[in-house]
Amino acid sequence: MAKGRKAKTAAAGANPSKRDADIAPRVSPATYLQQVNAEGRKVVWPSWKETRQTTIMVMICVLLFGAFFFVVDYLIGIVVPWVLSFGRPS
Repeated sequence: MAKGRKAKTAAAGANPSKRDADIAPRVSPATYLQQVNAEGRKVVWPSWKETRQTTIMVMICVLLFGAFFFVVDYLIGIVVPWVLSFGRPS
């Protein structure tokens, strides 16, 4: 029995793997939409308070990182020409 199965697999050129076992079977579009709807109902959405807090934290981080990179860019813009000026003939 195993010999026949091996021969069939080898003859077809297929190499069964764990990945093939993870693929879900195909379903009709209606069944797919029902499954999507069921999964959507399982989602735990954040409250308005959590959404507001997270939004404020993101805005603060964007401002801090923006200020940091502005300062770094400004300093590099000053330091690089100064360092390169040493290589110019006077």
